[in-house]
Amino acid sequence: AAFLQWRRFVFFDKETVKDPSENGKNFQLPLGISACDSGRGHVLCFFNSFIAHMDGQIWFLTRSLQLSSFQAYKLRVTHLYQLKQHNILVSVGEDEQGINPLVKVWNLDKRDSGSPLCTRIFPAIPGNKPTEVSCLSVHENLNFMAIGFTDGSVVLTKGDITRDRHSKTLSLPGGNCPITGLAFRQAGKITHLFVATLEKVQCYTLSLKEYPRVELDTHGCALRCSALTDPSQDSQFIVAGDDCVYLFQPDERGPCFAFEGHKLLTHWHRGYLLMLTDNNKSPTKSDYASGGPSPTVKHTLTIYDLDNKFIAYSAVFDDVIDVLAEWGSFYVLTRDRTMYTLQEKDTQTKLEMLFKKNLFVMAINLAKSQHLDNDGLSEIFRQYGDHLYNKGDHDGAIQQYIRTIGKLEPSYVIRKFLDAQRIHNLTAYLQALHRQSLANADHTTLLLNCYTKLKDSSKLEEFIKSNESEVHFDVEIAIKVLRQAGYHSHAVFLAERHMHHEWYLKIQLEDLKNYQEALRYIGRLPFNQAESNMKRYGKTLMHHVPESTTVLLKRLCTDYQPSKDSTDRDSLDKTAGKANPEEFIPVFANNPRELRAFLEHMIEVDPLSPEGVYDTLLELRLQDWAHEQDPEKKRVLQEAALSLLRSDNTVFDKALVLCQMHNFKEGVLYLYEKGMLYQQIMHYHMQNEEYGKVVEACKRYGDKEACLWEQALGYFARKEENCKAYISEVLQHIDQNNLMPPLLVVQTLAHNSTASLSVIKDYLINKLERETRQIEEDEKKIRQYREETAHLRAEIQELKSCAKIFQKTKCSMCNSPLELPSVHFLCGHSFHQHCLESFAESEAECPTCTPENRKVMDMLRAQDQKRDLHDHFNRQLKSSNDGFSVVADYFGRGVFNKLTLITDPPGGKSGAVNLDAEFNRDLLINTKRHA
Repeated sequence: AAFLQWRRFVFFDKETVKDPSENGKNFQLPLGISACDSGRGHVLCFFNSFIAHMDGQIWFLTRSLQLSSFQAYKLRVTHLYQLKQHNILVSVGEDEQGINPLVKVWNLDKRDSGSPLCTRIFPAIPGNKPTEVSCLSVHENLNFMAIGFTDGSVVLTKGDITRDRHSKTLSLPGGNCPITGLAFRQAGKITHLFVATLEKVQCYTLSLKEYPRVELDTHGCALRCSALTDPSQDSQFIVAGDDCVYLFQPDERGPCFAFEGHKLLTHWHRGYLLMLTDNNKSPTKSDYASGGPSPTVKHTLTIYDLDNKFIAYSAVFDDVIDVLAEWGSFYVLTRDRTMYTLQEKDTQTKLEMLFKKNLFVMAINLAKSQHLDNDGLSEIFRQYGDHLYNKGDHDGAIQQYIRTIGKLEPSYVIRKFLDAQRIHNLTAYLQALHRQSLANADHTTLLLNCYTKLKDSSKLEEFIKSNESEVHFDVEIAIKVLRQAGYHSHAVFLAERHMHHEWYLKIQLEDLKNYQEALRYIGRLPFNQAESNMKRYGKTLMHHVPESTTVLLKRLCTDYQPSKDSTDRDSLDKTAGKANPEEFIPVFANNPRELRAFLEHMIEVDPLSPEGVYDTLLELRLQDWAHEQDPEKKRVLQEAALSLLRSDNTVFDKALVLCQMHNFKEGVLYLYEKGMLYQQIMHYHMQNEEYGKVVEACKRYGDKEACLWEQALGYFARKEENCKAYISEVLQHIDQNNLMPPLLVVQTLAHNSTASLSVIKDYLINKLERETRQIEEDEKKIRQYREETAHLRAEIQELKSCAKIFQKTKCSMCNSPLELPSVHFLCGHSFHQHCLESFAESEAECPTCTPENRKVMDMLRAQDQKRDLHDHFNRQLKSSNDGFSVVADYFGRGVFNKLTLITDPPGGKSGAVNLDAEFNRDLLINTKRHA
């Protein structure tokens, strides 16, 4: 038989129940027990756990082994059913002689004169004919009760079974064979009723009208040899025949187990199938209720684990009345009034028993059925793996170790399989580690090394070409390992797929030397990444593919858009950008032709390019100009260089240095003039002894910088050549603009041995004549000032000694006729008093004369200050040993700054200003001479 192949274990401990009140003697059950049931003991404080009947009484046995009873029927009790979810007891018994079975429903939570409250009584008679009850079942929702009879009838009570008026009773169609088993099955909103007889198994659907019936099998079972599994086993109906045990669904027969032997009792509890068998007796149709065993027959109690295919316990008992499940254990009641308990061992103990026999597969299945946590399961897998490893079954061992991933440290397994001969097993483990995303960088490195050692390109490609959602490894580490192992194409694929741009380019350029492909790849990148990679690899690309690199740089520095092709993915960022071309100039270090093309393209596309672009292009054009021998081409290059200088985009200092380095005369002079460096222009012509251009420069820029004429005179004076013509021209301009004192001119020309008196004859004559005319004008002004002074003194004397008659008739402010009160001033102006108060700053001064008087007073004060300052300066200069420091100090204090007085243009006052300017000039000249 199949069950003989099942392993047997002792997972239960058998003990005889002791009576605590009898000093450890065996507990004795009441006499005459013929039917039992159990339930509710583990929920309601262990009340009403064991119920037995004897002479119409129902007995209660609590966990503390306290017995109590009440009179339920006058004659006898035949059937009991204790609900598991409600403290309701349903009993069948007889109060009268004959076949008159009564059904009573007891509420064990309520009392009536010390006994449980009977809430309902009704006769159990199918079709008004007396028939004995064979079995009883009640639905846990209290809405259905089924009663089976020996004539094959089934009476169904629908509604509240605890009340008469809320329920109705009807008979279900059936056969003539005695009913041996009933069970309700609830699946969602659908309720089924399984019915077993000696000859067949049927199922009624109670949720549908007319209660349709399905015949499931043509083999039945004896009384008490059917049971219903728990929901974990899909609430299947178990039917135990003498040859096999069948499991049924509402619509079909399920698995079958060949458990031989005459079945006396079948129970299902917590995943275990419990069967009581008598191998010496076979049932007959006339002996359908042969549940009462012979006093001389030994009964075998066997507990099966159907999921894990083993026998959890098997033992022989004498005269078993019933087996009940309560308080987490099985209780065996025997006819000799003894009660035994079968206490299940804890899970760990059971697992250790299996470990000792190396039954790891069974241990794993048992642990799962017992809902052991992941840590516990992992430890079983580890031990199983160690067992297989020690036996040399490395393939089996690695499969168990794979199941420990996430709990067992990977290094524990890896160390066992580092041998080259076990590299296949190590590869399988590392693959599983990556699939569960628990691999670190070292694991990735090791796995890829395994692939490369095995030369397993297919596995390697499968690993790296998995879907992005299935990537469970460090991509960068994988790229490094593949590159090191020489799998460059795989490394490139991985880098491109996962957008590791730097690695992709590094492999293409350094390993594969595929410069064109690297350049194409950069052109597909987003702007920021394309820019950074061109800065990094630009020189290498320029060296090998200069034209294509230049084209890409032009794109990058104008209006860059990533190129699109069939390999592009939507994930790439298409953001446009514009790089700074000045930053890429070093890329063209050894490629001047490409650099020139790049820079000319930039200034053509963007005239506002950075100054560095213009400076670099200027340098290139100057280099070409310096090396060009063809005059026509040289002229074109010269004009191109000058056009850059005129663009105002070059840096002045850099451009000037470049022009000087390449001796680009036109550029140097242009920049000097642009920067208003007129003296540098003079010096440039002086250095090149271009006498005519020196004079020309003085003419062009002398108005902006008068010292140029003095420098030109000094330059020509130092020349020993015959420069009389140039000296005369310079002297003429100096004379016309009075730029130098005559004595300073003479002293300057004294250094030239070729300059004769004839050179400065005309200059000196003109100077003396001008000085003479100036003296005459000054003397004329002196006489004029003296006459004006005498006239003013006479007026003052007259005002002091004579009366002043005021004859003004109109106000000098508003030009209206004067009215009293009025105010008259000695200057001859008259005002209304209210006009004077409104417009005059001071009542003591004439508002009309005040501005002119104030100008005169300011001029007088300025002359007094200058007079005092001039005397003090002369005294300090004469007494000092270092005259230069004195002059520098006065320059620093602004003494020699030109004083400008803003006056009205009356001719009488302009002379004073001219005198002040002349005074400052004479003072400056004298200072130069003393210094």
